[in-house]
Amino acid sequence: MNHRTGTLLAAILGSGVVFLDSTVVNVALQRIGQDLPSSYFGVLEGQSYVYNAYLLSLSALLILAGALADVYGRRRLFVLGLVGFGIASGLCGLAPNMETLILFRIVQGAAGAMLVPGSLALLTATFEGADRGRAFGLWAAMSAATVIAGPVVGGVLVETISWRAVFFLNVPLIAVALWAAWRYVQESSDPDASRSFDWLGAAVVALAVGGLSFGAIYGQQHDWKDAVGPIALALGAVATVVFVFLMAVGRHPLVPLGLFRSRNFAVTNLSTFLIYGALYVVGYQQSIFSQGTLLYSAAAAGFIGVPGALLLVLLSSRVGTLGARFGPRRFMAIGPALMGCGILWLVRLPASSPAWSLQPGNPSSWVPSSGYLLDFLPATLLFGLGLAVTVAPLTTALMASVPEARAGLGSAVNNAISRVGPQLAGAFIFVAITGAFYADLGSRVPGLDTTSPQIRQEVPPLNRPDPSVAPAVAAAARESSTDSFHLAMAIAAGLLLAGAAVNAIGIRDPKRTQT
Repeated sequence: MNHRTGTLLAAILGSGVVFLDSTVVNVALQRIGQDLPSSYFGVLEGQSYVYNAYLLSLSALLILAGALADVYGRRRLFVLGLVGFGIASGLCGLAPNMETLILFRIVQGAAGAMLVPGSLALLTATFEGADRGRAFGLWAAMSAATVIAGPVVGGVLVETISWRAVFFLNVPLIAVALWAAWRYVQESSDPDASRSFDWLGAAVVALAVGGLSFGAIYGQQHDWKDAVGPIALALGAVATVVFVFLMAVGRHPLVPLGLFRSRNFAVTNLSTFLIYGALYVVGYQQSIFSQGTLLYSAAAAGFIGVPGALLLVLLSSRVGTLGARFGPRRFMAIGPALMGCGILWLVRLPASSPAWSLQPGNPSSWVPSSGYLLDFLPATLLFGLGLAVTVAPLTTALMASVPEARAGLGSAVNNAISRVGPQLAGAFIFVAITGAFYADLGSRVPGLDTTSPQIRQEVPPLNRPDPSVAPAVAAAARESSTDSFHLAMAIAAGLLLAGAAVNAIGIRDPKRTQT
């Protein structure tokens, strides 16, 4: 194994465990809530914080970690992140109660912030030209594979061993990544970086990203019934404005605004905000709607996106090579457009689409229904194809748009946007579909007080109504949920098509040279 292969292995495993832990824990939350005592949190609230505490610390510290890597060494920060993530994972697996688990998840997310932008920075410093595009494609494919495999592997571990095994799974993966990083990865940094690090800027950007993310998440979880969510969003917005001002006047700014003078860097980050916002909306709303309204089983709902995700795994490396050879613009324009067309197919989904039947012990049930084949499969295949066409060229365009010395920072900024954008898009779309759902339900059931807290608790959007609800109201809620889902998918498709237009107009392919 040479240093390029070893670097690729370390980067894939290092970022892979971060993506893995954003999905694999989902299947363990129910058991965690049953097993762990808590003095301060209810079961549902504790489960929510176990999941979101990780995402919040990860998002808030991405830009700080990327900047530190450029200044003090990408290999050094990457190794430190691996060690921290491994220790935090082990402590999560040993947590005696809900409060300590949440604390260790915060530490885990902070360590993960060193790994995702660090992995792309290492690849940028190691590969060039078409080889770099191929490396980014492999990185994207393996990242997608971990997202696909995470819930499956996690489910097996939870059922056969314990939910604690979900966290211990990280340890051998990190051990291999540490070995590869220590033996094969070469140190790189920004030789012109100032050692006067902008700690004030780091604190303000953490407050900005964390406030926006926390406000969006908390507001959705509590149906925007109290002031905490809006206040957090407002603080995040103010901190964002202050951060831009500090970057404009500071002598050694954490994020030099000159980075955004690069047309491709600015355009890529804008399209990332739009595209990843749509990705979150589609995944979240589709999961709730398929189980809550269409009555799919959890396994059937989880399988919906697998065929499209497999296209991402199979095609990313090849598309990455082509994107590096011919330029990313056409791929970044066509890919989101294909994704948007796939999502538009879901706007025609009926309220009674029969599920893919999955009954353990009954082999004849393991066949797709006509509803799945006609309603979901065409959409997920087109969506997966578009995603495969988009991801690697977008990564290539991003990393080529910043000086190699600022690779860690450039990657961190884009990763932060890809995490904040979805939360904000999800929050605003949640408000839109909730309002649309209850307005439609009120028109279908005259005299029903849809502003009543009891009705809103018993008849939530996209979910199954409480069994005590009258059959006529439940039937109307099913139709209203379907219309609200159509609205969410139409908005998501609009975001994707806007991302395609932004890329088509704004991205510039590098000039091709002859040798």
